[in-house]
Amino acid sequence: MALWDRVKESASTMQTQLMAKKNDLKSGAFRDASMAMCALVAAADGTVDPSERQRVAQLIATNEVLQNFPADDLRRRFEDNLGKLTSDFAFGKVSVMQEIAKAKKKPAEARAVIQIGIVIGGADGDFDKDEQAVVREACYALDLPPHEFDL
Repeated sequence: MALWDRVKESASTMQTQLMAKKNDLKSGAFRDASMAMCALVAAADGTVDPSERQRVAQLIATNEVLQNFPADDLRRRFEDNLGKLTSDFAFGKVSVMQEIAKAKKKPAEARAVIQIGIVIGGADGDFDKDEQAVVREACYALDLPPHEFDL
């Protein structure tokens, strides 16, 4: 199977798994960790161009699992995290990882945050090494084994 197909299949599988848990994913910790993860994946290479920012914001707005929360609130949280990462990536990453780590109290939410990172990373068909690396780091922050997600 071509890499492109594996990325699309993995993102699709993760989205299906997220949908199965949608009703369990309504906490503030999940919301905050998810938006931190989206920003981290978007800024994984240290920069965020306007088209990438728009693409991720669109994915957030249309993701059925995230529709448990007001879209304007999600966008604001995503933009706040993105601002931290774009002003000083290394320092911002520490703050964003702390936000992600708040989801580790509930294993189902922690797994869902990683799955959202994979869905966002694979949405363009190229879950690149920088994106994979930050999702792997988030696994460690959430006390989850990266191999569980093929990372």
